[in-house]
Amino acid sequence: MIRKTGELDITPEYYFEKEDAMHLTPALLPRLIQAIDHAIETSAEEVTALDQAIGDGDHVTNLQRGIKALTVQADELARLDWMTAWQKIGMTLMTAVGGASGSLYGTLFVAMSKAARDRSLDLQSFAEIFSSGVEAVKQRGKADAGEKTMLDVLIPVAASLRQDAAESVAIADVLKNVSRTAVTGMESTRDMLATKGRASFLGERSRGHIDAGAKTSQLMICALVDVLAEHLTTPS
Repeated sequence: MIRKTGELDITPEYYFEKEDAMHLTPALLPRLIQAIDHAIETSAEEVTALDQAIGDGDHVTNLQRGIKALTVQADELARLDWMTAWQKIGMTLMTAVGGASGSLYGTLFVAMSKAARDRSLDLQSFAEIFSSGVEAVKQRGKADAGEKTMLDVLIPVAASLRQDAAESVAIADVLKNVSRTAVTGMESTRDMLATKGRASFLGERSRGHIDAGAKTSQLMICALVDVLAEHLTTPS
């Protein structure tokens, strides 16, 4: 699809870059954090039930503690550049969330911050930055796809972003693909055998349950996509 501004034809990938340069700044972070907060709060009972089935049962509580800390910092984060904002988000999550989730999400954002150094933000660079963050999470958690964790969402989402960036897919379709991939990844954990965390002690009994960390990763990614879809595709 070609977007037109006056007599100028703008390809989807050009449109994405222009929208990034003009609008995708950390000023959007308060809306993104609010969307994540709402998504987790709305599904808190469902996720807690999932976590109680094969985990410790405190995943949502821990995650919400981190989200609350980010909400307090939202205005400050909005005034930073992306590299600095991601660094601060990562350090905040490590401190506020605690446990495995705090360490892993903190690692994700700190690694993204390092990968973002001296780079402009377009689809190609973000795909690479996010992939660097996911790779750091793999290393920190000593885990990979197929082990019934949040990585079963994060890894395929990173791959989807890289593929769409390489193929110059229109931003609306990029976002749809991310949401669809996140949901598919989350659902895939239902029949997996857990090999990490408390769930791993259940052996075959861990099958038949969606992983709580994969579910919250999916919820947060889809919430972010909804905000970005509205922001990037609504004419200014």
